[in-house]
Amino acid sequence: MRPLCLAANAAWLASSVPAALAFHANMDRAAEVQEEILLRILRRNGLGSIRSVREYQERIPVRTYDQYGEITASGITHYEHTSGSSGAAKRIPYNRALRAEMGRAIAPWIAGLFATQPGAFAGEAYWSISPVLSSDTSTTSDEDHLGPMRARLVRAVQAVPSDVRFIQDLDTFRRTTLAHLLRCRTLSLISVWHPSFLLLLLGDLRDQAADLWPNLRVISCWTDANAARDAAELARIFPRTHIQPKGLLSTEGFISIPIPIPIAGAPAPALAYRSHFYELRCLETDRVLLATEGEVGRRYRVVLTTGAGLYRYDTEDIIEIVGYRGACPLLRFVGRAEHVSDHYGEKLNEIFVRERLESVLGTFGVVATFAMLACEENAYVLFIESAADDSLLLEVVCVLDAALRENVHYDYCRRLGQLDALRVFRIAHYGSATYLAHAGQRLGGVKLTALDPRGGWAGRFEGGA
Repeated sequence: MRPLCLAANAAWLASSVPAALAFHANMDRAAEVQEEILLRILRRNGLGSIRSVREYQERIPVRTYDQYGEITASGITHYEHTSGSSGAAKRIPYNRALRAEMGRAIAPWIAGLFATQPGAFAGEAYWSISPVLSSDTSTTSDEDHLGPMRARLVRAVQAVPSDVRFIQDLDTFRRTTLAHLLRCRTLSLISVWHPSFLLLLLGDLRDQAADLWPNLRVISCWTDANAARDAAELARIFPRTHIQPKGLLSTEGFISIPIPIPIAGAPAPALAYRSHFYELRCLETDRVLLATEGEVGRRYRVVLTTGAGLYRYDTEDIIEIVGYRGACPLLRFVGRAEHVSDHYGEKLNEIFVRERLESVLGTFGVVATFAMLACEENAYVLFIESAADDSLLLEVVCVLDAALRENVHYDYCRRLGQLDALRVFRIAHYGSATYLAHAGQRLGGVKLTALDPRGGWAGRFEGGA
Protein backbone atom coordinates (compact mmCIF):
# COMPACT_ATOMS: atom_id res chain seq x y z
CA MET A 1 0.00 0.00 0.00
CA ARG A 2 1.13 3.54 -0.77
CA PRO A 3 0.72 5.96 2.21
CA LEU A 4 0.20 8.96 -0.08
CA CYS A 5 -2.51 7.14 -2.00
CA LEU A 6 -4.25 6.02 1.17
CA ALA A 7 -4.16 9.53 2.65
CA ALA A 8 -5.44 11.27 -0.48
CA ASN A 9 -8.17 8.71 -1.06
CA ALA A 10 -9.22 8.79 2.61
CA ALA A 11 -9.64 12.55 2.33
CA TRP A 12 -11.70 12.08 -0.84
CA LEU A 13 -13.90 9.50 0.90
CA ALA A 14 -14.45 11.81 3.88
CA SER A 15 -15.58 14.60 1.57
CA SER A 16 -17.98 12.23 -0.22
CA VAL A 17 -19.69 10.69 2.79
CA PRO A 18 -22.32 13.41 3.52
CA ALA A 19 -23.70 13.45 -0.03
CA ALA A 20 -23.54 9.65 -0.23
CA LEU A 21 -25.53 9.27 3.01
CA ALA A 22 -28.10 11.79 1.76
CA PHE A 23 -28.44 9.88 -1.52
CA HIS A 24 -29.21 6.57 0.16
CA ALA A 25 -31.35 8.09 2.92
CA ASN A 26 -33.72 9.83 0.49
CA MET A 27 -34.29 7.14 -2.13
CA ASP A 28 -37.81 6.55 -0.77
CA ARG A 29 -38.68 10.19 -1.41
CA ALA A 30 -37.01 10.57 -4.81
CA ALA A 31 -40.11 12.20 -6.33
CA GLU A 32 -40.17 14.97 -3.68
CA VAL A 33 -36.42 15.54 -4.04
CA GLN A 34 -36.83 15.85 -7.80
CA GLU A 35 -39.47 18.57 -7.43
CA GLU A 36 -37.28 20.44 -4.95
CA ILE A 37 -34.37 20.34 -7.40
CA LEU A 38 -36.50 21.63 -10.27
CA LEU A 39 -37.89 24.58 -8.29
CA ARG A 40 -34.39 25.47 -7.06
CA ILE A 41 -33.05 25.46 -10.63
CA LEU A 42 -35.93 27.66 -11.81
CA ARG A 43 -35.50 30.19 -9.00
CA ARG A 44 -31.76 30.44 -9.58
CA ASN A 45 -32.20 31.08 -13.30
CA GLY A 46 -34.97 33.68 -13.10
CA LEU A 47 -37.95 31.38 -13.70
CA GLY A 48 -39.28 31.45 -10.16
CA SER A 49 -42.77 32.33 -11.35
CA ILE A 50 -43.18 28.65 -12.23
CA ARG A 51 -44.38 27.05 -9.00
CA SER A 52 -44.89 23.36 -9.80
CA VAL A 53 -43.76 20.50 -11.99
CA ARG A 54 -47.09 20.50 -13.83
CA GLU A 55 -46.82 24.22 -14.61
CA TYR A 56 -43.24 23.70 -15.79
CA GLN A 57 -44.35 20.94 -18.17
CA GLU A 58 -47.19 23.09 -19.50
CA ARG A 59 -45.03 26.15 -20.16
CA ILE A 60 -41.72 24.65 -21.34
CA PRO A 61 -41.65 22.27 -24.36
CA VAL A 62 -39.40 19.23 -24.67
CA ARG A 63 -36.62 20.02 -27.16
CA THR A 64 -33.54 18.44 -28.65
CA TYR A 65 -30.38 20.51 -28.94
CA ASP A 66 -31.12 21.46 -32.55
CA GLN A 67 -34.43 23.00 -31.42
CA TYR A 68 -32.71 25.29 -28.93
CA GLY A 69 -31.50 28.81 -29.60
CA GLU A 70 -28.63 30.21 -27.56
CA ILE A 71 -28.56 28.43 -24.20
CA THR A 72 -28.21 30.83 -21.27
CA ALA A 73 -28.21 30.56 -17.49
CA SER A 74 -26.78 32.54 -14.60
CA GLY A 75 -23.05 32.38 -13.98
CA ILE A 76 -21.93 30.41 -17.04
CA THR A 77 -18.17 29.88 -16.76
CA HIS A 78 -17.46 28.14 -20.06
CA TYR A 79 -18.86 25.86 -22.74
CA GLU A 80 -17.93 22.25 -23.41
CA HIS A 81 -18.15 21.09 -27.03
CA THR A 82 -19.64 17.84 -28.27
CA SER A 83 -21.09 16.94 -31.66
CA GLY A 84 -24.64 17.89 -32.60
CA SER A 85 -27.10 15.99 -34.75
CA SER A 86 -26.30 18.05 -37.83
CA GLY A 87 -22.58 17.52 -37.40
CA ALA A 88 -21.90 20.98 -35.99
CA ALA A 89 -20.59 21.02 -32.44
CA LYS A 90 -22.98 21.46 -29.56
CA ARG A 91 -21.99 24.14 -27.06
CA ILE A 92 -23.00 22.88 -23.62
CA PRO A 93 -22.92 25.55 -20.89
CA TYR A 94 -21.22 24.93 -17.55
CA ASN A 95 -21.55 26.88 -14.31
CA ARG A 96 -20.99 26.30 -10.61
CA ALA A 97 -24.52 24.96 -10.17
CA LEU A 98 -23.93 22.23 -12.75
CA ARG A 99 -20.61 21.30 -11.14
CA ALA A 100 -22.37 20.97 -7.78
CA GLU A 101 -25.06 18.79 -9.36
CA MET A 102 -22.39 16.51 -10.81
CA GLY A 103 -20.64 16.38 -7.44
CA ARG A 104 -23.82 15.07 -5.82
CA ALA A 105 -23.73 12.17 -8.28
CA ILE A 106 -20.05 11.35 -7.95
CA ALA A 107 -20.06 11.20 -4.14
CA PRO A 108 -22.35 8.13 -3.73
CA TRP A 109 -20.60 6.43 -6.63
CA ILE A 110 -17.16 6.80 -5.06
CA ALA A 111 -18.35 6.05 -1.52
CA GLY A 112 -19.97 2.85 -2.74
CA LEU A 113 -16.80 1.87 -4.53
CA PHE A 114 -14.79 2.49 -1.35
CA ALA A 115 -17.20 0.32 0.62
CA THR A 116 -17.24 -2.63 -1.78
CA GLN A 117 -13.75 -2.47 -3.32
CA PRO A 118 -11.42 -0.79 -0.79
CA GLY A 119 -8.37 -2.27 -2.50
CA ALA A 120 -9.05 -0.03 -5.48
CA PHE A 121 -7.79 2.92 -3.45
CA ALA A 122 -4.62 1.37 -2.04
CA GLY A 123 -2.45 2.41 -4.99
CA GLU A 124 -2.33 4.78 -7.94
CA ALA A 125 -5.27 5.35 -10.27
CA TYR A 126 -5.64 6.09 -13.95
CA TRP A 127 -8.55 8.41 -14.71
CA SER A 128 -8.90 8.63 -18.48
CA ILE A 129 -7.44 11.69 -20.15
CA SER A 130 -8.52 12.58 -23.67
CA PRO A 131 -6.01 14.42 -25.83
CA VAL A 132 -6.79 18.04 -26.71
CA LEU A 133 -7.45 18.01 -30.43
CA SER A 134 -6.95 21.13 -32.50
CA SER A 135 -10.55 20.94 -33.76
CA ASP A 136 -12.03 20.46 -30.29
CA THR A 137 -11.73 23.06 -27.54
CA SER A 138 -12.93 20.69 -24.83
CA THR A 139 -10.32 19.48 -22.36
CA THR A 140 -12.58 17.23 -20.33
CA SER A 141 -11.23 14.20 -18.51
CA ASP A 142 -12.80 12.09 -15.78
CA GLU A 143 -11.16 14.13 -13.06
CA ASP A 144 -12.62 17.38 -14.42
CA HIS A 145 -16.06 16.26 -13.27
CA LEU A 146 -14.94 15.95 -9.65
CA GLY A 147 -14.70 19.61 -8.62
CA PRO A 148 -11.50 21.51 -7.68
CA MET A 149 -10.81 19.97 -4.27
CA ARG A 150 -11.51 16.36 -5.25
CA ALA A 151 -9.63 16.83 -8.52
CA ARG A 152 -6.53 17.86 -6.57
CA LEU A 153 -6.78 14.71 -4.45
CA VAL A 154 -7.13 12.55 -7.56
CA ARG A 155 -4.15 14.20 -9.25
CA ALA A 156 -2.05 13.38 -6.20
CA VAL A 157 -2.43 9.66 -6.98
CA GLN A 158 -2.66 9.79 -10.78
CA ALA A 159 -0.54 7.21 -12.56
CA VAL A 160 -0.53 9.38 -15.69
CA PRO A 161 0.03 13.15 -15.37
CA SER A 162 -2.73 15.42 -16.66
CA ASP A 163 -0.47 17.29 -19.07
CA VAL A 164 -0.28 14.16 -21.25
CA ARG A 165 -3.57 15.36 -22.73
CA PHE A 166 -1.76 18.17 -24.55
CA ILE A 167 0.13 15.71 -26.76
CA GLN A 168 -1.42 16.28 -30.19
CA ASP A 169 -0.10 13.20 -31.99
CA LEU A 170 -2.29 10.28 -30.98
CA ASP A 171 0.38 7.60 -31.43
CA THR A 172 2.69 9.58 -29.14
CA PHE A 173 -0.17 10.13 -26.71
CA ARG A 174 -0.88 6.40 -26.59
CA ARG A 175 2.77 5.40 -26.17
CA THR A 176 3.36 8.02 -23.48
CA THR A 177 0.26 7.02 -21.55
CA LEU A 178 1.18 3.34 -21.68
CA ALA A 179 4.76 4.08 -20.61
CA HIS A 180 3.49 5.86 -17.48
CA LEU A 181 1.14 2.98 -16.70
CA LEU A 182 3.86 0.37 -17.15
CA ARG A 183 6.04 2.18 -14.61
CA CYS A 184 3.22 1.99 -12.06
CA ARG A 185 3.25 -1.55 -10.70
CA THR A 186 0.95 -0.58 -7.80
CA LEU A 187 -1.86 0.63 -10.08
CA SER A 188 -5.16 -0.31 -8.39
CA LEU A 189 -7.93 1.59 -10.24
CA ILE A 190 -8.61 2.41 -13.91
CA SER A 191 -11.48 4.61 -15.01
CA VAL A 192 -12.14 5.00 -18.75
CA TRP A 193 -15.21 5.64 -20.89
CA HIS A 194 -15.49 3.13 -23.73
CA PRO A 195 -13.55 -0.08 -22.89
CA SER A 196 -12.01 -0.10 -26.38
CA PHE A 197 -9.90 2.87 -25.29
CA LEU A 198 -8.08 0.72 -22.73
CA LEU A 199 -7.78 -2.17 -25.19
CA LEU A 200 -6.09 0.17 -27.66
CA LEU A 201 -3.69 1.41 -25.00
CA LEU A 202 -2.73 -2.17 -24.18
CA GLY A 203 -2.08 -3.13 -27.81
CA ASP A 204 0.03 -6.31 -27.97
CA LEU A 205 0.26 -6.46 -24.16
CA ARG A 206 -3.29 -7.70 -23.65
CA ASP A 207 -2.39 -11.22 -22.63
CA GLN A 208 0.28 -9.98 -20.20
CA ALA A 209 -1.79 -7.19 -18.67
CA ALA A 210 -3.02 -9.05 -15.59
CA ASP A 211 0.58 -9.75 -14.56
CA LEU A 212 1.75 -6.21 -15.33
CA TRP A 213 -0.65 -4.76 -12.74
CA PRO A 214 -1.17 -7.46 -10.10
CA ASN A 215 -2.86 -4.99 -7.70
CA LEU A 216 -5.47 -3.72 -10.18
CA ARG A 217 -8.77 -4.15 -8.36
CA VAL A 218 -11.33 -2.17 -10.41
CA ILE A 219 -11.84 -1.05 -14.00
CA SER A 220 -14.70 1.42 -14.33
CA CYS A 221 -16.08 1.68 -17.89
CA TRP A 222 -19.22 1.50 -19.98
CA THR A 223 -20.52 -2.08 -20.19
CA ASP A 224 -23.90 -1.72 -21.89
CA ALA A 225 -25.05 -1.49 -25.50
CA ASN A 226 -22.16 -1.14 -27.96
CA ALA A 227 -19.56 -1.34 -25.19
CA ALA A 228 -20.61 -4.81 -24.01
CA ARG A 229 -18.30 -6.79 -26.31
CA ASP A 230 -15.17 -4.86 -25.36
CA ALA A 231 -16.10 -4.90 -21.67
CA ALA A 232 -16.29 -8.69 -21.87
CA GLU A 233 -12.82 -8.72 -23.44
CA LEU A 234 -11.48 -6.66 -20.51
CA ALA A 235 -13.03 -9.16 -18.11
CA ARG A 236 -11.18 -11.94 -19.94
CA ILE A 237 -7.87 -10.08 -19.85
CA PHE A 238 -8.21 -9.15 -16.17
CA PRO A 239 -9.91 -12.17 -14.54
CA ARG A 240 -9.09 -10.97 -10.99
CA THR A 241 -10.29 -7.40 -11.57
CA HIS A 242 -13.82 -6.14 -10.95
CA ILE A 243 -15.34 -4.51 -14.05
CA GLN A 244 -17.67 -1.82 -12.74
CA PRO A 245 -20.43 -0.48 -15.02
CA LYS A 246 -19.88 3.26 -15.23
CA GLY A 247 -23.46 4.40 -15.48
CA LEU A 248 -24.76 6.88 -18.04
CA LEU A 249 -22.73 10.10 -18.00
CA SER A 250 -22.58 12.74 -20.72
CA THR A 251 -21.29 16.24 -21.35
CA GLU A 252 -24.75 17.60 -20.58
CA GLY A 253 -25.16 15.87 -17.22
CA PHE A 254 -25.19 12.67 -15.18
CA ILE A 255 -28.10 10.30 -15.74
CA SER A 256 -27.21 7.22 -13.68
CA ILE A 257 -24.43 6.21 -11.33
CA PRO A 258 -23.16 2.79 -10.24
CA ILE A 259 -24.11 1.91 -6.69
CA PRO A 260 -23.97 -1.51 -4.99
CA ILE A 261 -27.64 -2.45 -5.35
CA PRO A 262 -28.01 -5.94 -6.85
CA ILE A 263 -30.81 -6.54 -9.36
CA ALA A 264 -31.00 -10.09 -10.76
CA GLY A 265 -27.59 -10.79 -9.24
CA ALA A 266 -25.78 -7.73 -10.62
CA PRO A 267 -25.54 -4.09 -9.54
CA ALA A 268 -27.74 -1.73 -11.56
CA PRO A 269 -26.92 1.97 -11.96
CA ALA A 270 -29.41 4.20 -10.17
CA LEU A 271 -30.88 7.46 -11.41
CA ALA A 272 -28.74 10.33 -10.09
CA TYR A 273 -31.93 11.78 -8.64
CA ARG A 274 -30.19 14.32 -6.35
CA SER A 275 -28.37 15.97 -9.25
CA HIS A 276 -30.61 17.24 -12.06
CA PHE A 277 -34.33 17.07 -12.84
CA TYR A 278 -35.30 14.13 -15.06
CA GLU A 279 -38.27 13.10 -17.16
CA LEU A 280 -38.90 10.08 -19.38
CA ARG A 281 -40.21 10.32 -22.94
CA CYS A 282 -42.17 7.26 -24.10
CA LEU A 283 -40.78 5.81 -27.32
CA GLU A 284 -44.19 4.79 -28.69
CA THR A 285 -46.35 7.79 -27.78
CA ASP A 286 -43.96 10.68 -26.96
CA ARG A 287 -45.86 11.07 -23.69
CA VAL A 288 -43.56 12.50 -21.01
CA LEU A 289 -43.53 11.04 -17.49
CA LEU A 290 -41.71 11.96 -14.32
CA ALA A 291 -38.57 9.90 -13.83
CA THR A 292 -40.17 8.10 -10.88
CA GLU A 293 -43.20 7.04 -12.98
CA GLY A 294 -41.39 4.76 -15.44
CA GLU A 295 -42.50 1.14 -15.70
CA VAL A 296 -40.07 -1.71 -15.11
CA GLY A 297 -39.16 -3.35 -18.41
CA ARG A 298 -40.11 -0.32 -20.52
CA ARG A 299 -37.70 1.84 -22.52
CA TYR A 300 -37.65 5.64 -22.59
CA ARG A 301 -35.71 8.63 -23.87
CA VAL A 302 -34.20 10.73 -21.07
CA VAL A 303 -35.29 14.37 -20.76
CA LEU A 304 -32.94 16.50 -18.67
CA THR A 305 -33.13 19.84 -16.83
CA THR A 306 -29.91 21.25 -15.33
CA GLY A 307 -28.74 24.30 -13.43
CA ALA A 308 -26.72 25.41 -16.47
CA GLY A 309 -29.69 26.29 -18.66
CA LEU A 310 -30.86 23.05 -20.26
CA TYR A 311 -34.64 22.95 -19.77
CA ARG A 312 -36.53 19.77 -20.77
CA TYR A 313 -33.62 18.76 -22.98
CA ASP A 314 -34.14 15.49 -24.89
CA THR A 315 -30.75 13.81 -24.51
CA GLU A 316 -31.66 11.17 -27.14
CA ASP A 317 -30.31 8.53 -24.75
CA ILE A 318 -32.52 5.45 -24.49
CA ILE A 319 -32.71 3.64 -21.17
CA GLU A 320 -34.66 0.72 -19.77
CA ILE A 321 -36.06 0.69 -16.24
CA VAL A 322 -34.82 -2.55 -14.67
CA GLY A 323 -36.10 -2.03 -11.13
CA TYR A 324 -36.54 0.37 -8.23
CA ARG A 325 -34.89 1.02 -4.90
CA GLY A 326 -37.54 2.85 -2.92
CA ALA A 327 -38.86 5.43 -5.37
CA CYS A 328 -35.58 5.68 -7.27
CA PRO A 329 -35.48 3.94 -10.65
CA LEU A 330 -32.57 1.69 -11.60
CA LEU A 331 -31.53 2.04 -15.23
CA ARG A 332 -29.83 0.19 -18.03
CA PHE A 333 -28.47 2.14 -20.98
CA VAL A 334 -29.80 0.72 -24.25
CA GLY A 335 -28.30 3.09 -26.79
CA ARG A 336 -28.75 6.34 -28.64
CA ALA A 337 -31.88 7.27 -30.56
CA GLU A 338 -31.97 5.36 -33.85
CA HIS A 339 -30.73 8.14 -36.12
CA VAL A 340 -27.36 8.19 -34.32
CA SER A 341 -24.69 5.52 -34.79
CA ASP A 342 -22.36 5.53 -31.78
CA HIS A 343 -20.28 2.34 -31.41
CA TYR A 344 -17.01 3.83 -30.13
CA GLY A 345 -18.03 7.41 -29.29
CA GLU A 346 -18.09 8.57 -32.95
CA LYS A 347 -21.67 9.93 -32.74
CA LEU A 348 -22.47 9.87 -36.45
CA ASN A 349 -25.92 11.23 -37.22
CA GLU A 350 -28.05 10.17 -40.18
CA ILE A 351 -28.62 13.74 -41.37
CA PHE A 352 -24.90 14.54 -41.29
CA VAL A 353 -24.01 11.28 -43.08
CA ARG A 354 -26.71 11.68 -45.73
CA GLU A 355 -25.62 15.22 -46.60
CA ARG A 356 -21.96 14.19 -46.96
CA LEU A 357 -22.84 11.04 -48.90
CA GLU A 358 -25.07 12.88 -51.37
CA SER A 359 -22.45 15.60 -51.84
CA VAL A 360 -19.61 13.14 -52.56
CA LEU A 361 -21.68 10.95 -54.88
CA GLY A 362 -22.78 14.08 -56.74
CA THR A 363 -19.21 15.34 -57.05
CA PHE A 364 -18.12 12.08 -58.69
CA GLY A 365 -21.29 11.70 -60.74
CA VAL A 366 -22.04 8.32 -59.19
CA VAL A 367 -25.64 7.14 -59.50
CA ALA A 368 -26.69 4.67 -56.81
CA THR A 369 -29.97 2.83 -56.45
CA PHE A 370 -29.10 2.18 -52.80
CA ALA A 371 -26.38 3.60 -50.55
CA MET A 372 -26.03 3.29 -46.79
CA LEU A 373 -23.31 3.37 -44.13
CA ALA A 374 -23.16 0.91 -41.26
CA CYS A 375 -20.45 -0.15 -38.85
CA GLU A 376 -18.98 -3.64 -39.33
CA GLU A 377 -16.45 -4.71 -36.71
CA ASN A 378 -14.14 -1.68 -36.35
CA ALA A 379 -14.87 0.24 -39.57
CA TYR A 380 -17.79 1.86 -41.35
CA VAL A 381 -18.76 0.36 -44.68
CA LEU A 382 -20.47 2.05 -47.61
CA PHE A 383 -23.02 -0.48 -48.87
CA ILE A 384 -23.79 0.69 -52.39
CA GLU A 385 -25.69 -0.61 -55.40
CA SER A 386 -24.31 1.17 -58.45
CA ALA A 387 -22.94 0.60 -61.96
CA ALA A 388 -19.89 2.77 -61.23
CA ASP A 389 -16.42 1.27 -61.74
CA ASP A 390 -14.64 -0.27 -58.76
CA SER A 391 -11.82 2.26 -59.05
CA LEU A 392 -14.31 5.13 -58.90
CA LEU A 393 -16.02 3.71 -55.81
CA LEU A 394 -12.64 3.46 -54.09
CA GLU A 395 -12.13 7.18 -54.76
CA VAL A 396 -15.62 7.88 -53.39
CA VAL A 397 -14.98 6.13 -50.07
CA CYS A 398 -11.63 7.90 -49.68
CA VAL A 399 -13.22 11.33 -50.10
CA LEU A 400 -16.29 10.38 -48.05
CA ASP A 401 -14.12 9.18 -45.16
CA ALA A 402 -12.42 12.58 -45.14
CA ALA A 403 -15.83 14.30 -45.16
CA LEU A 404 -17.03 12.20 -42.22
CA ARG A 405 -13.99 13.35 -40.25
CA GLU A 406 -15.54 16.81 -40.11
CA ASN A 407 -17.33 15.26 -37.13
CA VAL A 408 -14.73 15.70 -34.36
CA HIS A 409 -15.74 12.49 -32.59
CA TYR A 410 -15.50 10.32 -35.70
CA ASP A 411 -12.15 11.94 -36.47
CA TYR A 412 -10.95 11.21 -32.93
CA CYS A 413 -11.95 7.53 -33.19
CA ARG A 414 -10.18 7.28 -36.56
CA ARG A 415 -7.01 8.93 -35.26
CA LEU A 416 -6.99 6.83 -32.13
CA GLY A 417 -7.45 3.63 -34.12
CA GLN A 418 -10.81 2.62 -32.66
CA LEU A 419 -12.19 2.88 -36.20
CA ASP A 420 -10.38 1.97 -39.42
CA ALA A 421 -10.86 3.80 -42.72
CA LEU A 422 -14.21 3.63 -44.50
CA ARG A 423 -14.61 0.58 -46.76
CA VAL A 424 -16.91 -0.23 -49.67
CA PHE A 425 -19.24 -3.18 -50.23
CA ARG A 426 -20.77 -3.44 -53.71
CA ILE A 427 -24.32 -4.80 -53.53
CA ALA A 428 -25.06 -7.12 -56.44
CA HIS A 429 -28.81 -6.45 -56.55
CA TYR A 430 -31.98 -5.87 -54.54
CA GLY A 431 -30.33 -3.47 -52.11
CA SER A 432 -33.49 -1.57 -51.10
CA ALA A 433 -35.62 -4.68 -50.87
CA THR A 434 -33.03 -6.50 -48.78
CA TYR A 435 -32.79 -3.55 -46.38
CA LEU A 436 -36.57 -3.31 -45.99
CA ALA A 437 -36.82 -7.06 -45.41
CA HIS A 438 -34.26 -6.99 -42.60
CA ALA A 439 -34.99 -3.62 -41.00
CA GLY A 440 -36.73 -5.25 -38.05
CA GLN A 441 -39.95 -3.19 -38.25
CA ARG A 442 -43.29 -3.38 -39.99
CA LEU A 443 -42.53 -2.78 -43.67
CA GLY A 444 -45.10 -0.03 -43.85
CA GLY A 445 -43.18 1.95 -41.24
CA VAL A 446 -39.66 1.43 -42.60
CA LYS A 447 -37.82 4.22 -44.39
CA LEU A 448 -34.58 3.88 -46.30
CA THR A 449 -31.70 5.52 -44.49
CA ALA A 450 -28.19 6.71 -45.21
CA LEU A 451 -26.99 5.35 -41.85
CA ASP A 452 -28.01 2.28 -39.91
CA PRO A 453 -26.65 1.89 -36.35
CA ARG A 454 -26.81 -1.91 -36.47
CA GLY A 455 -24.13 -4.22 -37.81
CA GLY A 456 -24.30 -7.46 -39.73
CA TRP A 457 -25.34 -6.04 -43.10
CA ALA A 458 -22.44 -7.69 -44.93
CA GLY A 459 -24.12 -11.00 -44.22
CA ARG A 460 -27.51 -9.82 -45.52
CA PHE A 461 -26.73 -8.09 -48.81
CA GLU A 462 -25.58 -10.11 -51.82
CA GLY A 463 -22.20 -8.93 -53.10
CA GLY A 464 -18.85 -8.22 -51.58
CA ALA A 465 -16.00 -5.82 -51.00
